[in-house]
Amino acid sequence: MCTRVLFAIVLAAATVPVAHAQESADELAKKLSNPVASMISVPFQYNADFGYGSEDGTKQTLNIQPVIPASISQDWNLITRVIAPVIYQEDIAGKSGSQFGLGNITPTFFFSPKQPTAGGLTWGIGPVFLLPTASDDLLGVDEWGAGPSVLVLHQGKHWTVGALANHIWSFGGSANDPDLSNTFLQPFFARQFPGGRTLTFNSESTYDWENQQWTVPINVLYSKVTRIGGQTLSFAGGVRGYADAPRGGPDWGLRLVVTFLVPEH
Repeated sequence: MCTRVLFAIVLAAATVPVAHAQESADELAKKLSNPVASMISVPFQYNADFGYGSEDGTKQTLNIQPVIPASISQDWNLITRVIAPVIYQEDIAGKSGSQFGLGNITPTFFFSPKQPTAGGLTWGIGPVFLLPTASDDLLGVDEWGAGPSVLVLHQGKHWTVGALANHIWSFGGSANDPDLSNTFLQPFFARQFPGGRTLTFNSESTYDWENQQWTVPINVLYSKVTRIGGQTLSFAGGVRGYADAPRGGPDWGLRLVVTFLVPEH
């Protein structure tokens, strides 16, 4: 099942149609800073985290993250965002060896007005789910999960500021699986520059209510929208440090992202 789900996501990403964009690189960069923008995008986000535990372990994750908007009425969009992690890790829990495979897939569905409010706010709300797709116990939990998700942002001429939050409770696991109750908070600020360039600061923080523990990475990311042949792409790279993490958690990390864009035309 896990292999079929991952293959379907990769196949969908690989068959994104080539678009002849009418929008400028600056306009596309601004849309990329808006998680509920009316634009199909398929980011391939590579993360590497270093310094786990006593063995100085490492974790490498390729997040495949298609974002697909759909018009459901004259005034509303449904934005489907999926995160499918492919993970390779080594000694992240002492001498735990290496694991490779699929982690837990998390789809989110945002119902979002097509136009900002009179005050210029863009927002979305909807459910988030946790699917028990992990191929190894050390790559994810064998439990279903669900909860609410909300997004609020404001965009100026050259900047975007906002926050995304969700909470997931687990259900349907075996008696041996620990309960999950996790809050995710992602405040973000993006400054757009001419030529489709963006500098982004965010924190993808998680609070584990069962263990009363924060994980607080601080990310700094630089990105550039460009075209190669007929395909519009965004390339990004950055670093992160951890303001807080569980005992034995990572010390720092890197992020590289290639995003395939299908602009409106």
